[in-house]
Amino acid sequence: LPPCAQCLPRGWWPRFRKLPFILLLVAIGAISFTYVRITSRTDSSFSTAPMPAPRNLPWDQSGAPKGSSGLTILLWTWPYGIRVAIENCTEVLGVADCFFTADRKWYPKADAVLVHHYDVYRNAAKLPQDPRPPSQRWIWYSPEPPSKHPVPTFMDNLFNLTMSYRRDSDIFAPYGWLEALDQLQEVIIPPKSKLVAWVVSNWKPSYVQPRIKYYEELKKHISVDVYGRGHQPLPGNKLLSTLSQYKFYLAFENSQHEDYITEKVWRNALLSGTVPVVLGPSRKSYERCLPPDSFIHIDDFPGPQELAGFLHELDGNTTRYASYFQWRSWLKPVHYKSWGYQFCKACRALQELPPMYRAVPELSKWFR
Repeated sequence: LPPCAQCLPRGWWPRFRKLPFILLLVAIGAISFTYVRITSRTDSSFSTAPMPAPRNLPWDQSGAPKGSSGLTILLWTWPYGIRVAIENCTEVLGVADCFFTADRKWYPKADAVLVHHYDVYRNAAKLPQDPRPPSQRWIWYSPEPPSKHPVPTFMDNLFNLTMSYRRDSDIFAPYGWLEALDQLQEVIIPPKSKLVAWVVSNWKPSYVQPRIKYYEELKKHISVDVYGRGHQPLPGNKLLSTLSQYKFYLAFENSQHEDYITEKVWRNALLSGTVPVVLGPSRKSYERCLPPDSFIHIDDFPGPQELAGFLHELDGNTTRYASYFQWRSWLKPVHYKSWGYQFCKACRALQELPPMYRAVPELSKWFR
């Protein structure tokens, strides 16, 4: 008798010597083998030790978020060491949600690891040291320019996806953008009683920051009210209402890099309802995200004196000044909403990008 028959009632074998029963035994064995393989695979992928779930997401009994993409994204560090709120990606971007966690116990199981550049760029030992699981993708994320936080060569050939303010990033995460309105609306310009404002906290010598050198010359030809550290105080809850009283705002970036257009334009100038005077990347770079008649670029003038003369001219010409607001009849500016919103862009990208292996070969040369 076959070994499995020894545990069955005596006398059963003579009655089942025909082929159909043999086939039945084969089928039972195949099913058992399949079950063992599935169980083994599950055990090798998921630890029996319980792991914490995000507190602000609904969870079912299986431990996966309801309405989820099934993707787990490990935040290797909280940005700048500060715990931030996690958004529901279905609500903010209309895509299947991801499971976000900063608990490094999830590293062996995470589909992606999101690395905030500032928190690791000084020391390679701050990056994950354990072997990378197959198919796990590492996402490099930096909202700051390379002149502030350079990319070391140990990051070359290490990451699979880039995420930054640059348009040629795999995941484009700008500081702001324009959205189309459902219908044309009347443009209402906030009342203006003052001329030029500037809010600046990162103040360094003119030989370090070109914007300081430019301002020092500009103020000789036009009055500029300066707010921020070392200047007039301006509480955060008074920022937009204060700046809305000015006709022009100096949206001067602290460094000049391709596509580096920050909250100085999107929040301070556009959300307050004033005209940005920009110093940063080229006019062409600004025009990729803004109408050409929505801002004034310093490169359009030979120097600060000529720019000051143009601002005085606009101050005396109501119709011409109003022309810098006409785009608002069909577009509205949006300043990026939160860290969690940016994380959801990574969640969306992981769902949309093809499942193929790719490494960023020279991150240190690309981001500079």
